[in-house]
This record gives sequence, structure tokens and C-alpha cells, in this order.
Amino acid sequence: MHTIPFLQDFVIILAAAIVVIFISNRAKIPVVVGFLLAGLIIGPSSLALVENSSQVEVFAEIGVVILLFTIGLEFSLERLKQIQRSFFVGGSLQAFATVFVVMILGLLIGRGTLESIFFGFLITLSSTAIVLRLYAQRRELEAPQGKLVIGILLFQDFLLVLMIILTPVLGGKVAASFESVGLRFGGGIVLVGLVFLVARYLMPKILHAIARIDVREVFVLGALVICLGLALLTSALEFSLALGAFLAGIIISESEYSHQVVAEMTPFRDVFNSIFFISIGMLLDVRFALANAPIVIALGLGIFLLKVLIVLVIISVMKFPTRISLIVAVSLAQIGEFSFVLMKVGQAQGLMDDVLYQTFLCSSVLTMMVTPLLVNAAPLIAERAQRFVPWGSRTTAQEVPLEIQRQQDHVIIVGYGLTGTNLSRVLKETGIQYVIIELNGETVRRAKLDGEPILYGDATRQDILRLCQVHTANIIVFAISDPLAERNGVRLARQLNPTIRIISRTRFVAEIDELYRCGADEVIPEEFETSIEIFTRVLEQYHIARNIINAQEKLLRGERYKMLRSKMKPMVVSDKMMRWLAAGTTEVFLVEDSSRAAGKSVRGLDLRKQTGAMIIAIVRGEKSHTNPPGGFRVLPGDSLVLVGTHADIEKAFHYLEATEDVSEK
Repeated sequence: MHTIPFLQDFVIILAAAIVVIFISNRAKIPVVVGFLLAGLIIGPSSLALVENSSQVEVFAEIGVVILLFTIGLEFSLERLKQIQRSFFVGGSLQAFATVFVVMILGLLIGRGTLESIFFGFLITLSSTAIVLRLYAQRRELEAPQGKLVIGILLFQDFLLVLMIILTPVLGGKVAASFESVGLRFGGGIVLVGLVFLVARYLMPKILHAIARIDVREVFVLGALVICLGLALLTSALEFSLALGAFLAGIIISESEYSHQVVAEMTPFRDVFNSIFFISIGMLLDVRFALANAPIVIALGLGIFLLKVLIVLVIISVMKFPTRISLIVAVSLAQIGEFSFVLMKVGQAQGLMDDVLYQTFLCSSVLTMMVTPLLVNAAPLIAERAQRFVPWGSRTTAQEVPLEIQRQQDHVIIVGYGLTGTNLSRVLKETGIQYVIIELNGETVRRAKLDGEPILYGDATRQDILRLCQVHTANIIVFAISDPLAERNGVRLARQLNPTIRIISRTRFVAEIDELYRCGADEVIPEEFETSIEIFTRVLEQYHIARNIINAQEKLLRGERYKMLRSKMKPMVVSDKMMRWLAAGTTEVFLVEDSSRAAGKSVRGLDLRKQTGAMIIAIVRGEKSHTNPPGGFRVLPGDSLVLVGTHADIEKAFHYLEATEDVSEK
């Protein structure tokens, strides 16, 4: 019987992915690490369950493309503008500094200049797939460190084409002038820009046409064509496939169909993404790694430390606090997946022999394997290490305006995002004094031009909170997207002012108890508050009395949202709600020209017989007519005060809103 060779490999990989996810969840280790280990075990150099890794690599590359596409869907052009400084300044400094330092080190150990530059290319690139996936899971893409990481990684993707163009030149097999390379690279960027502008104009129309067909399969296929098509376009321009997919995601994020596209693409992303990480593990030669373990570990550690130091200095030069610099540095310390593509090009050009290729490959996989652990530990590492780092962004007392230094009984707002901006507007309108602490330098500059009392700094540092007069403040509100920084800031604010009221917003349900332990007086979880708001709107639609809704809101918010966080069903509350639903209530119905009630008498409406509800008063203008007689005629603009059960009131509203004629009785 004929069998498809790859089908067997594909089944083995999927089975390995299932086992890895199960074990990772039980052992509480990052799934990415499990996938890499699974690739090591089933790969050609170990159990050899999968021998042909080249076919797997094709599906792995598709996984990177779809991953970057779904990440792009979570962005918008407005959010990309916020990271332009990270892209141009952070990305360029990180890339060129890394290449320069590696070149110097290569020359010191006796390597040639061109070969050393090529090694600099390899070490410069970090893993877009791993880091952005981890940041998305941690919900830190909007945090300062998340924006920095995204900007630098995107710059590296743009730079990949230049590295691929220059690699044959470094190998000495292709002669190229500065003008030809610059023209090719610059022309590529211009073409990518044109593709982006055209796609941004056409994409909404294409999506609208696909959605109008109203066939789910067409919508799924359309999303895949858009993702892979734009990836192919950028690849044809010699940029990475992932870059085109990311741009496609950003374009679609501007449309009203973005949420549906995310839902349709998520299964594809999860499957192919698992294959990608397993395929990386399969590339490793286990026997070679064991035989050369000291060299592999030393090289991996050297790469890690070198990249950490370079990024740490660069982010500090950009005037970010030491804590943010350390987190970003640790997050970008691994070798990227596109380095493997570049390594193959370099090997073909004679820049790497087989031993050097495998040594660098093993060390690269090692850095990728420890990345999830290091990214999760980075905030704690930064918290402890920043005390010993002699540099870092600081705001001095001389830089603080006098109006901030003299404030008392004011509000301190930590974070000038949407929540912080709205809060500052309300405080300004009510005449309440406030001070804003923000980490984004560009945001601080714009806010200062608008006359806002804003201070650049990190709220986890004593000197910043003291400069904001935390000891005389009445309230401090934390509205940032960095869980560890929020906890540290709450703890520090409580230490500096035991009487201050601390209000903290969080996106993480697991952070509620921890924030209270750190000293918060009130924690507002976004998910629960959204649930309560939806619940309120639903009950209002069923005409539940406002005092009953208020009581239920208090019940849900009571004991730090204990009821919503509990896995047990609150049967007592359900009984109460059933009694409230069965009980009577009052409601007001405004009579419009098109209403059935307009021009009818109370007797003619016969509301009690038709619906069970009863009219107890009619309000006309500023005068109320209680217990109106049967002959009282209802006019447009009157307000009918109804009483009855919730079900009766609902029937009465439907009955009164009807426009059909009713004969008086």
C-alpha cells in the first residue's frame, strides 16, 4: 500500500506536540522549551523518529509567518507610531553596535574582518517568534519594555535583507559596490512601502467582498491568502516572509473584520507554531552537542552576556530606567530563527565550515531554550540588579516644576495611557490637583506641551515618588500594564505614605490578591468590571429595579470579587435573583407619537387585562396624575408609571410600543 512519507513525520510531530503540552502544563514549564526538547528527542540525531527535517522546516516557516500575522492583527498603525523611536533609534543602535563589537572580538581572536562581520550579523538577530509570543502571553506588548522589544525586533527583520545581500560579498564570491547595495536595499524598502500603501487601500474592500459571500470557508481561505500573499510579496523583494505577514496583520487590524480573522487564524497559528519550535530542536546534532558541551555552553553564555550588555547600554542611553533596560536586554539575548537562514547562506559562501556551523547552531538553540525562562524571570532579575547598576535614567529635583513640588492632597497618576488621560481630564475639570508619572519620553514631551503636570520616571523608585510629593498626596492611581512594576510601586507608595489611598487597575485576575497584599486599598480588574457592566445592561433591559441591580453589583464586588473568582456556582445568589425576578417592580414608559397608547384612554388600552401590568400614574409635563380614571386620555409625551412583575412589565412595553390600532372598550 502506498504511503506518503511526510504524513508519517507529520503525525509524529503532532503527537509529540500533544505530549509536550500535557507534560508542560503538569510540570509548569514554558511550552516553548518543551517543543524544543521534543525536537531534540524525535530528531535525526536522537531517536530518529523523524529523519527528513527539510520538509518540516517548510511548515515551520509557515508557522512563523502565521504567528507574526496574528500578532500584527493585535496592533494598529497608531500603535506602530508609538514605537517609531524604538524602531529607528533602538533598532539601529542595537544592530550596528552588536556587529561592531563582534567584529572587534573576532579580530582579537584571529578571525578575518569579513568573517567577523558575518558573525556579527548572526548574533545581532533575536527571535521574533519566541519573544513576541511570550510577551503576548504575558500581556506586556503595550508595556514600555514591550514597545521597545517590538521596535528592535522589527528593525532586525528589515535589516535581514541587507545581511543576506552582503553575505556573498563577505564571502568574497560576489563583488558589490556601495551604490549597488544601497540602491538594492533602498529600492526594496520603497517597494515594501508601496505594497503596504496599496494593500491598505485595497484590503478593506477585499475583506468586505469576502464577508458579503457569507461562507465561512471562503473567509478562512481569504485570510490565509492575504497573510501568505503579502508574505510572498515581501519575500520576493528579498525581505523576510514574517515581515510581510506582520504588515498584513497590521493592515487588517484597521478593519472591522479583524476579530473574526483572529478567530479563524488561531488554530492554524497554534499548529504551525508548534511545528516551528519542534523543527528548531530537530536541527540540533545531539551527539555533537554532548561531545563539545563545554565549547557550546561557553559560546552560548558568551552570546547571552554580550547581547545583554549591548542592549542594556543602548536602552539606558535612550534614557529609559535601569529596570526597563535590564528587562529588554534579557529578552533579546537569544539568537533568532532568521539567523539559521543566514547561517546556511554563510555556509554556502564559505564563511562557516561544518564544525563551526554545528557549534554555533547548538549554542543558538541553547539560547532559545533558556529564553522563556529568562523572559519570565527578567522582571525579578531587573528588580534586584538595578540596585547595583551605576547608571540609569533619573529625574532630579531641579527638573521638577514648582507647581508639582508645592502640591498637597493631590492625586498621583502612574501611567498616561487611556485610563490616565481620562482621569486627568476629569480631575482638571473638577479642579483637583494631580501629578502624572510616565515612562515614555515622547508621551511626556507631548503632555508637557499641553500643559500637563507630568514627570518622566519610574514609579518603582523612591526618588521619583518623593519628587511627586507622595508623602502629602491623598490618592495614587496605578494604570500601567506592567504587573511586577505595579506591585512594586504599590508596595513602595504604602511604605512612603501609610495613609495614602491606593487604587490599582489590573488586567490579570491573579494579581488581585497580590496587589492587596502589597498595600492597595482598591483593585479594579478590567475583566470583572466588564462582566459587571454587561450584567447591569442585561438586567436593565429586563426592567429590574435599580436598587436590586445596585445590590447585586455590591454583592459581586464584595470580598474582592470573591464570587466571580470562585469556581463554585453561587446557588444562594441564584435563589435571590429568582425571588427578585418574581417580585414586582415599577417602570416608566415614555409615550411617543407612534406608540399604541397615543390618543387612547386608559380604559381603551386595557393594559392590565392585556399584559398584567397596571398604570398607577401618568406624568404630563411637571404634573403627576395618580390613579388616572378610565376616561383619562393618553397623549404623546406623557410618561406612564407602570407596576407589575418583571414579566408583566416586559409584556407591557412590547404592547405599548406596537403601532396597530386598538378599539376602545
